[in-house]
Amino acid sequence: MRSLITTILLFSTIQLWAQDSSQSRFNIHFQTTYIYQYKPSFHSDYESAHSLSSKEEKQNSITATMYLGARLWKGAAFYFNPEIAGGSGLSGASGMGGSTNGETFRVGDPSPTLYVARAYLTQIFALGKNSEQQDDAANQIAVKTPVEYVKIMAGKFSLADIFDTNPFSNSPRTQFINWALMNNGAWDFAANVRGYTYIVAGIVHKKEMTYKLAFAALPKTANGAELQTNVGTSYSVNAEISHSFRIKHKAANVSLLAYYNNAPMGNYTTALQQLPFTPDIVSTRKSGAGKFGLGLNADYKLNDNWGLFSRIGWNDGKNETWCFTEIDRTISLGLSIDGKKWHRNDDQAGIAIVANGLSKSHKDYLAAGGSGFVLGDGALSYAAETIAELYYNFKPSNIPLYISGDYQFCMNPGYNTARGPLSVFSLRAHVEL
Repeated sequence: MRSLITTILLFSTIQLWAQDSSQSRFNIHFQTTYIYQYKPSFHSDYESAHSLSSKEEKQNSITATMYLGARLWKGAAFYFNPEIAGGSGLSGASGMGGSTNGETFRVGDPSPTLYVARAYLTQIFALGKNSEQQDDAANQIAVKTPVEYVKIMAGKFSLADIFDTNPFSNSPRTQFINWALMNNGAWDFAANVRGYTYIVAGIVHKKEMTYKLAFAALPKTANGAELQTNVGTSYSVNAEISHSFRIKHKAANVSLLAYYNNAPMGNYTTALQQLPFTPDIVSTRKSGAGKFGLGLNADYKLNDNWGLFSRIGWNDGKNETWCFTEIDRTISLGLSIDGKKWHRNDDQAGIAIVANGLSKSHKDYLAAGGSGFVLGDGALSYAAETIAELYYNFKPSNIPLYISGDYQFCMNPGYNTARGPLSVFSLRAHVEL
């Protein structure tokens, strides 16, 4: 506890110095998140190497990120984020489409590892004379910024930083922890195993409309750490259009996302044709294979204390999952509740349900004993994977520490009626400066 308080005081001092002495020429922020998860044993008729273990299990994870930002010439800024991550998801984050800890990755070594999460440049061009004050925050420098603009971003960061954003369901560090609630599960978004990639993106914001387009690198192999920079071999295109409006004087947003990934993916149907029993998707990989998907994202602030959100996602499900998780269809609905309702201004609670599904060819492949990098029970009695999550985020004092309790209940983990239901209990501690 003493080291935590010392770290908080040190970074607070640096932040004040950076803002006061250089007038927001640069900033520095920091976060660390620890998550402990406990899963009691649950019913399972059978399991295999890629199954969520049916035995009692305890796992934890920790991440720490430093956010460094520097304002350059007019409208330009550079951001650099070194990050450390360690720990493991339950059963190595395998066995569920909607894995239970969004802070974990499918990496072989759970020991803490240092890497560059983000290093990118932004340039904003004004489309009008009106401006507004931009608050100081992680990867955001306090400065006057145009209300309507064109923004160019280039470098290494996450597509989820700019696409499929939702104020009530977007961060496993402070909100819902499940993968299928932090982002649209059917969006196989381009990223290395840590969630980051090389991107060139453009954003146009005009009145109540926002348009986004991004070209991104895919990993060389499914769930791989190394990115393919040869765009003739593989690439990802992502586009989103968003509309902000008001319903009974309350803010609402709706976004439509479309994406296309081109990579040497394997094909589920071809794998079954080659080997009807225990098919191997890897053996069918070939250049030029694609995956197309759509996502709908909406949020509505019902009143000062309640926020409603929903996502719907679909991809064609013909070729293998390459980056994120094995979900081909998804729909979620949830509520976020502000602690002001019960005089806890910094607290927050949320409840949500998400149902995930697979394409027919993906189902048939798994039923025949095939496996991907997330799923593979050795057989499959299919049903939608349905997850309910409830969390409470508590801020105990004036220091920037948040403690959360979280409960997840899942029917048919891995889309398999022969397994589950299961419960997962989580404790989360989060510090941000």
